[in-house]
Amino acid sequence: MTAKIIVFANEKGGTGKSTLAMHTIIALLRAGKTVASFDLDPNQQSLTRYIENRKTFITEKGVSLPLPEHTCWTEDVAKIYTLRSRLNKLSNEVDAIVIDTPGSHTDLGVEAMTLADVLVTPMNDSLVDLDILALVDGETLKITGPSHFAQTVWSTRQQRMLERKPSLNWLVIRNRMLFNKSRNSQNMSILLNALSRRIHFELVGVVSERVVFRELFLKGLTMLDFKDDKIRIANTVSSNTARQELFNLVEKIWGTPLLSEENPAIQQ
Repeated sequence: MTAKIIVFANEKGGTGKSTLAMHTIIALLRAGKTVASFDLDPNQQSLTRYIENRKTFITEKGVSLPLPEHTCWTEDVAKIYTLRSRLNKLSNEVDAIVIDTPGSHTDLGVEAMTLADVLVTPMNDSLVDLDILALVDGETLKITGPSHFAQTVWSTRQQRMLERKPSLNWLVIRNRMLFNKSRNSQNMSILLNALSRRIHFELVGVVSERVVFRELFLKGLTMLDFKDDKIRIANTVSSNTARQELFNLVEKIWGTPLLSEENPAIQQ
């Protein structure tokens, strides 16, 4: 068994990395995959707190929900073990390893990106957030060059080539999309499509803005947790659309369809 290593990375905070990482983890678990997860942000620990909230919910409500084998990679742990050796060991024990990185440039984050099979970069649908991928002229809206983060991804690709690893699959997703179309959204579409060809990433759809994502965090739940009456999420048009957006993202990450609204692994 060789685990697929999936890394969520963006050097800007607040783009939804932890939320999408958690939904990916639960999607894989519900599809029957074994999953190990890592939180490389010892300060924020968003993914770790999400999983701790889930454990609390399980205990208080007496329900059974899937959980990953989770590690919060603190500075103390980093001094004792290297991330690379830990992942190499786990790679023979699980189907997938999902890693959430800090919203800043760190050596551990770069190391995780170098080891990744799939790099997922969520970004808010804003020209401000586009700055993480490219330098854009404010007058002409033309791309003038790659950003620091894009250059970091290029460097990790070069390192992977030196180590004779397969090519990195870089996926960019527009997160927290608003429902109303705007000039900003149209400009983002034009720039991202041009940029995807220039710095070689795949634009993989959208996840729309929904308050429910923030509400579910406090309970450790995801949009995929609705098997039990105690935690059932209403099958509204909005919730079904949200799940389909997530199914599409997980399909792109894994390479094949895993889940759907009709899949009995999800809803019974």
